[in-house]
Amino acid sequence: MQTKPFLTLEDVKKIAAGAEAEAIANKWAVAIAIVDDGGHPLWLQRLDGTAPISSHIAPGKARTAALGRRETKIYEDMINNGRFSFISAPTLDGLLEGGVPIVVDGHVVGAVGVSGVKSSEDVQIAKAGIAALGL
Repeated sequence: MQTKPFLTLEDVKKIAAGAEAEAIANKWAVAIAIVDDGGHPLWLQRLDGTAPISSHIAPGKARTAALGRRETKIYEDMINNGRFSFISAPTLDGLLEGGVPIVVDGHVVGAVGVSGVKSSEDVQIAKAGIAALGL
């Protein structure tokens, strides 16, 4: 039987704090979602001034990154390059840049999804959150 790392509540709080700090430092109003490796929600926060729709988009991005084991930008690029049928992939509704998997010792243990600003800025916030783990 193999073992693998997993996210603890303490880890999730560190990720959330790091992502929130990055967003606030840049004056970006966003929603931040964190999920486990199966795409199950562990955290959702919406900073003041964030559009309500971002509360739906961020978890979708996080879930898609966790289940797909890759950044969601890959899916957005596939669709933009003509693979439109991928839009109908089951249970994946965050096919936009802004979802980043959390990888520990080669294992995807979860993901962070951010929505509310430019996609590249969403990624910047997600990666700042992951960096707060100090891996």
